[in-house]
Amino acid sequence: MNIQSIHSDNLPQWAFSESEIIDFLFKHLEQYGDPKDQIQACMDFAMKRGNGLGGFGVIAYEDGRLLGATIINHTGMKGYIPANILVYIAVDGSARGKGIGKKIMTEALKHCDGGVALHVESDNPARHLYENLGFTNKYLEMRWQQ
Repeated sequence: MNIQSIHSDNLPQWAFSESEIIDFLFKHLEQYGDPKDQIQACMDFAMKRGNGLGGFGVIAYEDGRLLGATIINHTGMKGYIPANILVYIAVDGSARGKGIGKKIMTEALKHCDGGVALHVESDNPARHLYENLGFTNKYLEMRWQQ
């Protein structure tokens, strides 16, 4: 299996196109996902397009098949808020339970300068992956929507 990271400051060729990665995330995030335009906006932010502060992605693939992907954005608030937010991570449904998510996250964490925040629904099975990697639930998130 191959693991590849792509950073906004160093844009080598992805093993897959951005649209393939966005389609992959849309499909494999299942009920925990967002519309493709929002995933694209996250990718644009990570790659410093528009008002994006930067970030990076990590993909896992084998034999020309995308197995997993994540996008992490920089928050610009290092120190008082975690410097990074894990926005999306997904593993192909037929490849789950093989440690691919852990490998992607382990690689991603190597590239983080500062803490990482994420949002996970309480019934999402990925929650166990995050807890095994040392993530804790320190706060209750509250939101106000206009």
